[in-house]
Amino acid sequence: MTRTRPAVVAFDVNETLLDVGPVAAALADRGVPAQLFGTVFGRTLGTGFAATLTGSWCSFRDAFDAALAQLTDLDDEARSAVANVFGDLAPHPDVRPALELLAGAGVRAVTLTHGGPGVAEAGLARGGVDHLVERSLSSQAIRAWKPAREVYLWAAGVCDVVPADLALVAVHGWDVHGAQRAGLTGGWAARAEHRYAAVLDPPHVDGADLVEVVAGLLALPPAG
Repeated sequence: MTRTRPAVVAFDVNETLLDVGPVAAALADRGVPAQLFGTVFGRTLGTGFAATLTGSWCSFRDAFDAALAQLTDLDDEARSAVANVFGDLAPHPDVRPALELLAGAGVRAVTLTHGGPGVAEAGLARGGVDHLVERSLSSQAIRAWKPAREVYLWAAGVCDVVPADLALVAVHGWDVHGAQRAGLTGGWAARAEHRYAAVLDPPHVDGADLVEVVAGLLALPPAG
C-alpha cells in the first residue's frame, strides 16, 4: 500500500518528545546508578505489555513503581519521589521545529502515550510548545498499552480520521511497528536506538531526528 501524507501526526511522549534524563538523575540523587534507568524503563514497559497481552491492566506509574521495587532498594517514599519527576520533564530540542513544521503545513499534531494523563501536557507547556499540539491522548482511557492494535485504532477514532490518515512518530521501533501493523503510517527517529530492529517491519519514514521524520511525512504524496 502506498503511504500518503497524513492528516494527523501522533507523537509518542517519553523519550520521543520529552527528555527523561531528569528521572535518571533523580535515581542518582538517591544512590542508584543513573545507568540503571534504562533497565527500569524497559522493565516498566515489559510489565505493561504483559498486562495488556494477558487481558489485565496496570497504570504506567504502578508499573514503574513495581520495576523500581524489583531493581532497587528504594523505599515507598523514594520511589514515589522518582516517579513524580515524570511530571517535571521538558521537550527535546528537535520538538519545537518539528511541531512548527507540521503547523506550517496545516497538519494536526497530537500526542499518544500509555503514560499518565497530564505528563505530556505539562512537559509541552514547560517547553512553550503546547499551543502547537491539538490534544494529548493517554491510552489509560481504554486500559491498554501500546503496541496493542486497539490503542492506535482508538487514537484514530478520537482524531476522527481513518488509520491510514494518522501517522505515529516515535524513537522506539516497537511503537512504530505496532502502529504500522494497525494501518497507520510509521515514522521512526534514530535518537534513542542506534539501529531500527531488523526483525520488525521497516518504518515507512525514518530520520536522524523528529524534524527529518516530519519532513519525510510531509513529502509523502497527498491522499486521494
